Amino acid sequence: MSSIHLGVNVDHVATLRQARGTRFPDPVMAAWVAEQSGADSITVHLREDRRHIQERDLELLARTLQTRMNLEMALAEPVLRLAETLRPADCCLVPERREELTTEGGLDVAADLGRVREAVARLAAVGIRVAPFIDPDPAQVDACAAAGVRSVELHTGRYAEAADAAAQARELERLRQAARHAASLGFDVHAGHGLHYHNVQPVAALPEISELNIGHAIVARAVFDGLATAVATMKRLMLAARSP
Repeated sequence: MSSIHLGVNVDHVATLRQARGTRFPDPVMAAWVAEQSGADSITVHLREDRRHIQERDLELLARTLQTRMNLEMALAEPVLRLAETLRPADCCLVPERREELTTEGGLDVAADLGRVREAVARLAAVGIRVAPFIDPDPAQVDACAAAGVRSVELHTGRYAEAADAAAQARELERLRQAARHAASLGFDVHAGHGLHYHNVQPVAALPEISELNIGHAIVARAVFDGLATAVATMKRLMLAARSP
């Protein structure tokens, strides 16, 4: 069975820094530790309100990462221009609302196809791979194809927040079907949101998914176990889910 990559989101390290307005803890240092501990990429979300990640973080990460930067971003002109300048390996297009605690739901690519297609073209022109963050809905997968992308990231939030085992099984099946559909179109399929140490393996076992992006659970675990252990443990669980 194919392997699976782990993208570690370091936003919450920056959240802790911004809570006190200090220089620490540094998400750039967190990215280095994560890479040394098995992370295959580093995910950062430059929100329009700059609540956690700052431009300074992106500039340093662009110069120091040994793996890949996956920049989560809204369809906002200032962030698009910054991405064109920094040229991260990947950009994940996400919906964004100021009042939300974290990203709620996937981007409605079908309803905003023109703007998504334009952003994809601009980012692809400077060598950036684009993956819209979408709900596991075949119609949204088809809209991504119409937008010209070759990668998608499936929103796993409803799976992670399911009220009981039956609901979780239904959401896992939605993810399975969406991943198969995306893979049948030639997409590189990623997934993430709300995944943690107790629910990650069924998603990691889906063979069409090549990468999981996980942040909050890893940073929360790091408070008790240290970041290196938290990253290594998550990666070990994911790889075990792919074992024959």
